[in-house]
Amino acid sequence: MKLTKEQEQEIKDLQTQENKTKRVVAPELEKILYDVISVLDHGFVRVIDYMGDDTSIVQAARVSYGKGTKKVSTDSGLIKYLMRHWHSTPFEMCEIKYHVKLPIFIARQWIRHRTANVNEYSARYSILDKEFYLPKNEHLAAQSKSNRQGRGEVLQGEQAKKVLSLLKNDAERTYENYETMLNERYDGSVVDEKETGLARELARMNLTLNTYTQWYWKTDLLNLMNFLRLRADHHAQYEIRAYADVMLDTLKRWVPTTYEAFMDYRVGGTEVSSKGKIIIQKLISGKKVGPEQSGLSKREWNELMLAFDLKDKLI
Repeated sequence: MKLTKEQEQEIKDLQTQENKTKRVVAPELEKILYDVISVLDHGFVRVIDYMGDDTSIVQAARVSYGKGTKKVSTDSGLIKYLMRHWHSTPFEMCEIKYHVKLPIFIARQWIRHRTANVNEYSARYSILDKEFYLPKNEHLAAQSKSNRQGRGEVLQGEQAKKVLSLLKNDAERTYENYETMLNERYDGSVVDEKETGLARELARMNLTLNTYTQWYWKTDLLNLMNFLRLRADHHAQYEIRAYADVMLDTLKRWVPTTYEAFMDYRVGGTEVSSKGKIIIQKLISGKKVGPEQSGLSKREWNELMLAFDLKDKLI
């Protein structure tokens, strides 16, 4: 991970400032505000701003009820109720802004979550860093034979070395060509005094997708949880999951009560179809039920059995 001198100075300036405010603050999140949290080999996540906390959610939810509701329900109980019954608007009252450095191929996956305000580093105006993501050996895996989006067995020995060599050499070669086309190196020096450089907006198209980019990503709490529910899941691609895991910790620091409800009802919970509900009810009552009579496909049946840890009933 590498920060520019300007970024390092900005972080120092921000962390030394002292401001008085009448707004709510999250003490645990304040402790890491502006900090650089490393992800992958050159990436990072930074929380650079936020608005609201757990009490902001409660305040928004109670606006419909008027005064006196606190005597009926604690803040924790209300947040759990909102989470349990899929209420959304109160969670939209909180917002958070991240500074993220990530490989381009992960950025293109991430941007599919179209529920945030994003401003990305522009390679039309500036030269991209000479930094590329290279997976560790344990994350070099073959294509899964059962899942078109997933990974299978980890590559070993010479095959793994060959793949890493290809990734590294291709990235370095295309970046060298990038500098040649620009007629400008990353450090600002000129490649050839006699040549005219190609426009940056054109030269960038030659770069590999493991080149790092950066952006500011601002979203509300509801959509952050929707993002984390998908990307912190064990089925998610490892690289984006590494970022989601770091962001989960920032969620815990920011809104601890909401985090607890989120982990319980969203991450740790499961959704069951009407057919699945009937099957579980029959199993609880001791009745015999098999996949043939269930009306479920093989995949649906196995997913239901795994959700309730009924591995002996897998087909």
